[in-house]
Amino acid sequence: MEAAEVARRVADMEAHKRRNAEMKAIKEAEEKKKIINSLGQSYIQYRKYTIEEIEAATDFFAKSRKIGEGGYGPVYKGYLDHTPVAIKILRPDAAQGRSQFQQEVEVLSCIRHPNMVLLLGACPEYGCLVYEFMGRGSLEDRLFRRGGGPPLSWQVRFKIAAEIGTALLFLHQAKPEPIVHRDLKPANILLDRNFVSKISDVGLARLVPPSIADTVTQYRLTATAGTFCYIDPEYQQTGMLGVKSDVYSLGIMYLQIITAKPAMGLTHIVEQAIEDGRFEDALDPDVPDWPMEETLRFAKLALKCSELRRKDRPDLGKVVLPELNRLRALAEESIHLTLLSAPTIWSSSGISQSQVSLSLVSQ
Repeated sequence: MEAAEVARRVADMEAHKRRNAEMKAIKEAEEKKKIINSLGQSYIQYRKYTIEEIEAATDFFAKSRKIGEGGYGPVYKGYLDHTPVAIKILRPDAAQGRSQFQQEVEVLSCIRHPNMVLLLGACPEYGCLVYEFMGRGSLEDRLFRRGGGPPLSWQVRFKIAAEIGTALLFLHQAKPEPIVHRDLKPANILLDRNFVSKISDVGLARLVPPSIADTVTQYRLTATAGTFCYIDPEYQQTGMLGVKSDVYSLGIMYLQIITAKPAMGLTHIVEQAIEDGRFEDALDPDVPDWPMEETLRFAKLALKCSELRRKDRPDLGKVVLPELNRLRALAEESIHLTLLSAPTIWSSSGISQSQVSLSLVSQ
């Protein structure tokens, strides 16, 4: 009788578990349907593509068309409306993929900035996002010379640093609520054919109420998100999110821009090099003509941005951007002087001054 009672209790427990699992599955299905319906009906700011158009644009997701892979899913190069595009596909098993899809559409369909990647459209039923195609790939690819090509000049690097800072401040000053990116890193900075940089992958971005978006009070989230080595240590430990969480990631990325080194332990490497008087050794050796005084100031600014305590990091708009704009002006002046000293090219080939300028800057 005892054995029978035990068996009955086990059977009741298993039945209870099955009922809970079924209820959870039904709830998830309803939430997914609700999200898809809202995406399909509410957001009229973007072009809706059919899955047939997406398949035709990517040759049915041919391997030769694949240009990237992330936690969200694969990215393909395609052609839509006779225009080259990048198509990001939501992987069915991607963790939190559907909510990231919704967030990306919400943010990118509502904001426009020359240094934010442009969302051209989406196929909400199948989780496909269509972006402008960025011909130079990611900043990470260019810094680490993946696929060959010349190294980025110091002028281009300073210009990119200023562009990223400008776009990030634009997000932080968004109305009615500031937007915190949460996943800034070189892999999420894309470059077009003219080396203009644009922030991408805002699927992890969060809207922070204005009353708690300052440097003193933060916004608590139940789970941290982002990429190891770029995540704000305070946010990682406490779940307290603020606009200066992005400033930390920005600092790490800026150190990579001048060193072309992995992010792990990079602040210590640069700090030690400065203390030992061998800062030049920490810089990317592929750039032979670093302006040392200006680059050292840039490195010290990046180290301030990547301070462990949020209160020690500088204000993006008041402190960081003025310095970045000064460095960008220096880079532009250097390009201008180089152009003036370069011979003018006039030929039937139609080479323009802008093409000469681009060649000088990239090489």
